[in-house]
Amino acid sequence: MLRLGRFVVRAGAARRWASIVLVFAVATGCASAVPALVSVPALVEGVARPVPAESLTVADRGVGPGSVISAETMPNLPWTVTRTGLNAVRVVYRSTRSGDGAETEVSGSVFTPAGEAPEGGWPVISFGHGTTGIESACAPSVRRDLMGLSALAAGYTQAGYAVAITDYQGLGHTEVHPYLDNQTAGYNMIDAVRALQHVLPGVSSRWAAFGGSQGGGAAWAANELAASYAPELDLVGSASLTPSANMVGLVDKAQDGALTADQAPLMQWLLESLARVHPDLDLDDYRRGSVAQDWDALTGCTQDKAAARTEAAARIGTYDFAPASEDSADRLRNLLSRMSVPQSQASAPMLVVYGDADTYIDVQWTDAALVEACARGGVVTIDRQQGKGHGDVDGDAVNQWIGERFAGDPVANDCS
Repeated sequence: MLRLGRFVVRAGAARRWASIVLVFAVATGCASAVPALVSVPALVEGVARPVPAESLTVADRGVGPGSVISAETMPNLPWTVTRTGLNAVRVVYRSTRSGDGAETEVSGSVFTPAGEAPEGGWPVISFGHGTTGIESACAPSVRRDLMGLSALAAGYTQAGYAVAITDYQGLGHTEVHPYLDNQTAGYNMIDAVRALQHVLPGVSSRWAAFGGSQGGGAAWAANELAASYAPELDLVGSASLTPSANMVGLVDKAQDGALTADQAPLMQWLLESLARVHPDLDLDDYRRGSVAQDWDALTGCTQDKAAARTEAAARIGTYDFAPASEDSADRLRNLLSRMSVPQSQASAPMLVVYGDADTYIDVQWTDAALVEACARGGVVTIDRQQGKGHGDVDGDAVNQWIGERFAGDPVANDCS
């Protein structure tokens, strides 16, 4: 029987884990749904010890997915981060696109703790960030503080973990960003771990996927893909906060004029991204009224465009995203379905945390995705929080749950 109850943390699993508090900063601009840290472990005294550039010119940067195209140290991270002595590298690496399986190039940031690695290497956290936008300039790795994620990297490395943070395809590098394509983002998260192993020494093959919102769907997909796509890596589990698992329901809501004020601007990014990936998709089948007039303003994500986007979002009409015909609605449903999870059985245990008052991702969509994940044989710990929305779910249990997976402790399965 599937239980959608409150997740209770089991005692006895504190395994050298940082005191990290996670929140979601949810907005309609560039920082939309980006998990950030509001507290990090006490910082050690000392100066930054970035990886010397010459150590990155190694002969073996790998071949195929995860192989490294370029790598550069990141000495300009905030001082509160670099003073911990972590090793920080911005990478461009090869990954895979969903659908046709074509090779792509993706950017991201990778980190290891200072000092000598433990026996077996540093265990890895591959982190999937929330929505930042669909333009190249919306990538965390092109910002000095990684849009707040540099603190996350500092917290986890201080706790003894290597960290990989993908930008996702099309953010920070060439190509188109396939927004909310969980499959592509899942490949990107896995290959960020491989890239990390290529450029920094002492990294373990044991890893966990963790993400929120867009990154929650990506971490879920990475879990499903891991066993077949990266059998040389040992995934211990994935944690997804308010995941964008299956967004097909947006189509019905657009038809019914029922999109929330948070979902409407998201719909614009989704449609614009889909039109870039599929040039034969006629955007005029899905836009009218103020949306058609404000399209360029709604597409922006950078700070200088945030005010114009906010104003344009406030003008969106009730039926401005309604598909022009049932055929156009069906096509959109089909495209979104291909990008959704679940698509297969999970490779490792999953934790899914979400609220029943989410105004971005309807709770019944996540409920249905979890029922399907369980039906496919997944081992899932479910934390469905009453009265919580997209940005205020309690994620305090995440770190302990991930720590338990690395420790090999038993996992609660709410699918049975």
